[in-house]
Amino acid sequence: MDIKKLIDKLHPYERTVLQHLATTVSFDDLVKATRLKDVEVMRGLQWLANKKIIILKEELKEVAELDKNGRHYLEKGLPEKKFLQSLIKEPKTLEQLKEVLNKNELNVALGLLKSKAAIEISKKAGKTQIKITPAGKTFLQKESLEEQFLKKHFPVEIKTLKPEEKHALELLKKRKGIIKTKLLKLRTAQLTDLGKKILKTGIKGKYEEILTPEMLAKGTWKDKKFRAYDVEINVPEISAGKKQHYRRFLDEVRTKFLALGFKEMDGPIVETDFWDMDALYMPQFHSARDIHQAYYIKDPVYGKIDEKIVKRVKEAHEKGVAGSTGWQYKFDEKQTQRHILRTQGTACSARMLASKQLEIPGKYFGITRCFRYDVVDATHNCDFYQVEGIVVEEGMNLKHLFGLLKMFAKEFAETDEIKLVPGYFPFTEPSVELFAKHPKLGWIELGGAGIFRPEMVVPLLGKFVPVLAWGIGIDRIAMFKLGIKDIRQLFSHDLEFLRKIKLI
Repeated sequence: MDIKKLIDKLHPYERTVLQHLATTVSFDDLVKATRLKDVEVMRGLQWLANKKIIILKEELKEVAELDKNGRHYLEKGLPEKKFLQSLIKEPKTLEQLKEVLNKNELNVALGLLKSKAAIEISKKAGKTQIKITPAGKTFLQKESLEEQFLKKHFPVEIKTLKPEEKHALELLKKRKGIIKTKLLKLRTAQLTDLGKKILKTGIKGKYEEILTPEMLAKGTWKDKKFRAYDVEINVPEISAGKKQHYRRFLDEVRTKFLALGFKEMDGPIVETDFWDMDALYMPQFHSARDIHQAYYIKDPVYGKIDEKIVKRVKEAHEKGVAGSTGWQYKFDEKQTQRHILRTQGTACSARMLASKQLEIPGKYFGITRCFRYDVVDATHNCDFYQVEGIVVEEGMNLKHLFGLLKMFAKEFAETDEIKLVPGYFPFTEPSVELFAKHPKLGWIELGGAGIFRPEMVVPLLGKFVPVLAWGIGIDRIAMFKLGIKDIRQLFSHDLEFLRKIKLI
């Protein structure tokens, strides 16, 4: 190691501290010797330690300090001595002694002096009278252990005390506001062999810290010596403010869909059975509803729906449309108004098909928050997001849908390993499920897709037009992109995790 180059990198704090390390090692002594602030000395020590010039040690020590009453008694004397001094000339009553000591001091002094046989208590004319004994006069003339302890240089480290001093400490701790103990962090610095060599070489000299415009203008910088930058020094890690990782990912997904020419659609989180299931041609008695595991709203229980649309959907369920015979059951118009938390993003697609804003041809997407009560684990959550969408255009078929799904998997999950397998959804025919291979979790279901059935499209749109539809579990795609193994980490409140999660 080039010692000269290392010396050229030393900060003024380091130079100041280093000059005193040959004789001084404690942090408090360094603060006094250098006349720097605590934080400046600490920085200097830490930087020197980073350069292996010193070894910085920290240890906890328990110390005793004088409290408010302790400082007062050090100056004025302990109350038991004042008590005895007032009895030298003549005995006194308790009432007279109350003029010398306060109530707390009087009670402590009475108990202490009585245990040492330093006073004699008697009754005279119905009053309590106290006089000093020969033992009390001897006690008055000698300096007690407690008095000796109060004269020590505080703070004092408890483990360094002699047995008699520890006894005095315990006695004083029993009394109010005389002694207090606390834990202190003791910092010491010790020169390494490298540090000794640097001191021997010499660290004096004037180094400029800043290149000023005046130096450049006058050319005086040529005659000055500048401190070298230390690019290897350890610096505190900064946790800068940033957008939550999943929120950032969803914004990126939105941007990509908009760039592909899709328009965004939305709908309420508190939905009705009608838009969430009935409008999707899911029969009210069908077991397919069980997998949605909906949360039902207590208040308000029911919502309002356009009666004309309800009538057309009811007819599709009971009698069928476009050559279908329907489900052949009595459609419950009251049940369809039940409020639930949205279980699937396809509810937004149904609303879009019934909307006056729908364009044909047109393509729409939505990033929707959904809720289903489920067993929470590494790949399932009861609160999750879906990205779903529709393409409405004459002449669309299943091959177009396959192309879209492959593009989505590659674009958003960044994987070429996908599988499209037959699936079942009450509102699409044919139906497929999309799987992608995660490098650590293996094959994961990303979502479902298909072509909306005429029984769903005709009541909402008024005619049949092919509608390609898909719903993707975007939470799982986010796991691909963010390198997350547990879906719950998408919504993590762990600060350490949030600071270290990668940005995309």
